[in-house]
This record gives sequence, C-alpha cells and structure tokens, in this order.
Amino acid sequence: MKLAFIADIVGRAGRLMLKRHLPRLQQEHFIDFTIANYENASHGFGLTKKNCEELLSYGVDMMTGGNHSFDKKEILDMFKEYPLIRPMNYPKETAGKGVFTTTILGKKVAILNLMGYYTMPMVDNPFTMIVEVVRELKAEGFQHIILDIHAEATAEKNTILYLLKDDVSAILGTHTHIGTDDLQVLDGCCYVTDVGLTGCRDGVIGMKSDIPIKRVLTGLGGHFDIDEKCKAILQMIVFELDDEGRCVGAEKIKIYDDHPKIVTKGWMEG
Repeated sequence: MKLAFIADIVGRAGRLMLKRHLPRLQQEHFIDFTIANYENASHGFGLTKKNCEELLSYGVDMMTGGNHSFDKKEILDMFKEYPLIRPMNYPKETAGKGVFTTTILGKKVAILNLMGYYTMPMVDNPFTMIVEVVRELKAEGFQHIILDIHAEATAEKNTILYLLKDDVSAILGTHTHIGTDDLQVLDGCCYVTDVGLTGCRDGVIGMKSDIPIKRVLTGLGGHFDIDEKCKAILQMIVFELDDEGRCVGAEKIKIYDDHPKIVTKGWMEG
C-alpha cells in the first residue's frame, strides 16, 4: 500500500495548495490513503469545522494534531464527528483520542499522534507511553503502524526512531515547519525528522515576518498573522508498505506554487 503524509498545513495558503495539487498527486503516485496534520490549518492556529470539511473534500482521509489542536474550541465536539486525532499523551481526560485505526487494502492500519517534551504543553512521558501503545497494537495484530511525532527537539524525534524502528512502519516528524533533509528507510521503517510546512514559504514558519523580527529586536511579541498574498509550498512524504508493514520505499515531494513537482527519494538502509 502507498500512503501520503502532509505536515503542518498552515492557513489558507496551505489549504489552497492541497486544493490545487493533492488530487493529481494522489493519482500520479497511486496513493491509497492520505494523512495530514491540521493543527495550523485555520489561520495558523487550530482547526475549524469549516476548514476540516474543506480539507477532507480535497482528498485528505484523516488528520493528526499537535500543541495547537485545541486553539479553536469547536474541535472539542469535532473529534466525535470527523477522522481527527490529537497527541495521545495529553491527559486522559482531554477530549479526543491519539490513535486512529482503519483497514486499507485488507490490512489493519494504526495511525498515532504523539507530542514531545521540549517547549511543549504539559503532557505525559511520550517515550514510555508510545512503547506501551505500540506493544498493545502489535498484540492486537496491527503491523502497519504510522506515527506523527510532533516535537520541537530533533533529538527527541531521532530517539523515537531508534526506540521504535523495528516495530512501526513510519515515523514522521512535524511541528517545526522546516523540512529536514534526512528522509530514509532504516531497517524497514520510514523516517524523517520534519516533513516541513505546507503554506507560505516567504515568511517565518508560514507567518508574516514583522512580528518575529519585532520580537528578536525588542523582546516584545505580538499576534502572528498569515500573509494572504504569499509564495507557497506543498511538502509531502509518500511511502510504500509491504504486507508485513515494513517500508520498502519513500520519497519527498515538494511543489513551489504551481511549478513542476520536485521528487527526492529517501535513502534505503538495512
């Protein structure tokens, strides 16, 4: 099976890039299932019902979250209606779940959402929790397991790789909005430290640059905003899994505005 993962859709610019390109990419790359990260999809902070339905209409099958999952309070009821998850290591009393299960081409598939520690909200230990959750899923017969690790620290994501690479199919980093050049398939596990944002590419992590510049020069912050007339980028990982849930190939797709796509194959090792 072939899956696509799109990280950190940022605002209207990111949503429009999916509208323009996702249906064609799904056909060209024979994608069976598409995952996207929603936490910045509604003007950079959280997700509204309207934008959720919009993204699903473009071909997204389910969505993961992060530290901005709850910025729009209407999401508290949306978890029951839409294929959305949030980081599993929020307190157990928090609305929503951190695991999404489905069947793709006759195979049981689990998609997980986990949040790191460094600079993030107060959450349970991601490392001990994910080991236990993966162990339970394996006992239930899940071999195809995909993890969105939403974390600031690259070392946390890299640690997750060596902690789980023998037991999960893919570990895909989100949150920093800056794509990393380390896509690889290690011992049958697809890994990239950060997929990178889909949205404005001519600002600071998808936002206008004025407030970040003010902050570094004066120490005073302000409200981050998105430039509605920006240059945009789409960044997506496409990976293929065999019947045992091992990754047999991965590639990074980038599209700048409406220019031809750029495809980079992941390094295969092991």
